[in-house]
Amino acid sequence: MAERTRITDAEALAYHLEPRPGKIEINASTAMATQRDLSLAYSPGVAVPCEAIAENPALAYDYTTKGNLVAVISNGTAVLGLGNLGALASKPVMEGKAVLFKRFADVNSIDIELDTEDVDAFVAAVKLMGPSFGGINLEDIKAPECFMIESQLKEAMDIPVFHDDQHGTAVICAAGLINALHISGKKIEDVKIVLNGAGAAGIACIELLKSMGARHENCITCDTKGVIWQGRTEGMNQWKSAHAIKTDLRTLEEAMKGSDVFLGVSAKGAVTPEMVSSMAENPVIFAMANPDPEITPEEAHAVRADAIVATGRSDYPNQVNNVLGFPYLFRGALDIHARAINDEMKIACAEALAALAREDVPDEVAMAYGRKLTFGRDYIIPTPFDPRLIHVIPPAVARAGMDTGVARRPIVDMPGYADSLAARMDPTASIVQGISARARQAQARMIFAEGDDPRVLRAAVAYQRNGYGKALVVGRTDDVREKLEAAGLADAVRELEVVNAANTRHLETYKDFLYERLQRQGYDRQDIHRLASRDRHVFAALMLAHDHGEGLVTGATRKSAHALRLLDHVFDIKTNKEAVGITALLHRGRIVLMGDTLVHEWPDEEDLATIAEAGARIARGLGMEPRVAFVSFSTFGYPVSERATKMHLAPGVLEQRGADFEYEGEMTVDVALNPEVAAHYPFSRLTGPANVLVVPARHSASISVKLMQEMAGATVIGPILTGIDRPVQIASTSSTSSDVLNMALLAACRIGG
Repeated sequence: MAERTRITDAEALAYHLEPRPGKIEINASTAMATQRDLSLAYSPGVAVPCEAIAENPALAYDYTTKGNLVAVISNGTAVLGLGNLGALASKPVMEGKAVLFKRFADVNSIDIELDTEDVDAFVAAVKLMGPSFGGINLEDIKAPECFMIESQLKEAMDIPVFHDDQHGTAVICAAGLINALHISGKKIEDVKIVLNGAGAAGIACIELLKSMGARHENCITCDTKGVIWQGRTEGMNQWKSAHAIKTDLRTLEEAMKGSDVFLGVSAKGAVTPEMVSSMAENPVIFAMANPDPEITPEEAHAVRADAIVATGRSDYPNQVNNVLGFPYLFRGALDIHARAINDEMKIACAEALAALAREDVPDEVAMAYGRKLTFGRDYIIPTPFDPRLIHVIPPAVARAGMDTGVARRPIVDMPGYADSLAARMDPTASIVQGISARARQAQARMIFAEGDDPRVLRAAVAYQRNGYGKALVVGRTDDVREKLEAAGLADAVRELEVVNAANTRHLETYKDFLYERLQRQGYDRQDIHRLASRDRHVFAALMLAHDHGEGLVTGATRKSAHALRLLDHVFDIKTNKEAVGITALLHRGRIVLMGDTLVHEWPDEEDLATIAEAGARIARGLGMEPRVAFVSFSTFGYPVSERATKMHLAPGVLEQRGADFEYEGEMTVDVALNPEVAAHYPFSRLTGPANVLVVPARHSASISVKLMQEMAGATVIGPILTGIDRPVQIASTSSTSSDVLNMALLAACRIGG
């Protein structure tokens, strides 16, 4: 089990503050540059779709964003585990939910916080907003009001209304239970189920399971006052009464005896080891209380090795995570212009999730989680970063909606629909997730060379607190303490290991090593002493060279070329033909690697081939199959130019070397990246858009990267230094603390190795 992530208040606030307040923004999806564009977007052009929609309301799905827009709506009466914080304080959570819709299913979403606890007022407000949206996701509304609100809105509105706290948990719980019962050889109609927690999520779970075949008399529901039995009057309401059964059982402990399944949406510690011991053979325990489960997997397995255990936590196997459900339920519902999300669609979602978990897990998922996942007791629910979710779950939901008559616009070509969904998947987040998981598995002792910079210190703290390994900070102890305190991280002073020339016992060893390297390059002993004891970049490199750390990140306070020169005192970089800097550009769901952005000033065709090999190596390290393009201002020999000659010759060098990846050139950037333009050159060896671009010189690489970063808003990771025998990464002077952390993770994963 991975160590739980520690996040400080300061880190959380900084995340929501920078680079701009909040987590979402709105961008125009059409051209808005000229007067003609504005005339089409607004007056007079906008009148045409307005009149069309007035005549045929269904056309709103064609001419507006309605068909891909969900409102996340709350009144803040049950915010996460924090209780009634009110509408305004719930906004960060609702923004977060909107981000998840976009990230996992490419559903546009906007958060709306309603400042009322009155059910009728809430319902009236949401009902009036119906024309704006294709669906309504209710969130963090306390029970029993949430039941009344959802019921009334479903009755009044002709678009899907879905309370995720109820049904999202129920769907994922049902998916896990399908597989748990499959493993234990039991049938849902035969098992005895105990539910503890009769709130919104609990009641939704038991209702969905009953609709899937669980028998009413076999389901025992408990709340804080014990078993809900027929005739009980204390603490009851109409929703609890619907699940009361005839029984003499009165306590959770009594109910657990001989039970096959426990579902917990209650509180930490509600289940004891003794209760687990009393359960039937091969018990299924879904302890879903957050942040701490009713019983931990360790505690359950200590008394019942045959138990199948799931929790709501990401640091245990079998996480019941709502993000597996709601984005894909809405994706399928929106794409058929559904009037509602019914039980059949929820069951279809659960069954599709269960079936997906039984399939072989692709390598990119294993890479993202740092381990191979195989269907069994510790893997009964798919993981949130499984790229198949987007093209497996929505088609199942859409098909169920079509079969049950809630679809306004049925999907005719279901295989084509699945393909279109796969194309919407954003690979960038899963790649970053993969780097993170591999770094956590590596547990590298990471050297942060610039302990005098607050960004580096925040990155070092995040590296250690997120469980990636030990952070070693090069700097003066007093200075590090002062800067950490100023950054709101005073409690981290005792956690980080601060290293410098004054407190290491290895300084003389470092100096002897450096003198041996530089004595014939004009350096005397005094020069060596100054370099080793006063320059943090050199000192950090010496630490790494002597295996006193397992990775190094630097460059946040020095220009990359200067940092490279200092590192070259310790590692042969500039004279190493294999050393190459590759920068990753992440933009609108695409990843392109650019080289060389760091080492080779004016490469010849041999160097260019080496850069291509480095780019391909990095691509594979990130889980991508490389397609390399040698880019220039000319395409396959036209226009003729002496400056393009080496780009024309470089593919031939790769051919002589027997390169085992796709490559082609020379070509312009649009030929490399745009399939429609590339189609004019059917002889090209590239089977798709290039993901590794090799450019003529370092200056053109630098210009391209910075232009994409500043004009297009691309996320930049790198340059990733590859080809040297130690994991060293050089950040840029404009790096944020997150950028520095990403470079540390690359070093930990040895992506450039």
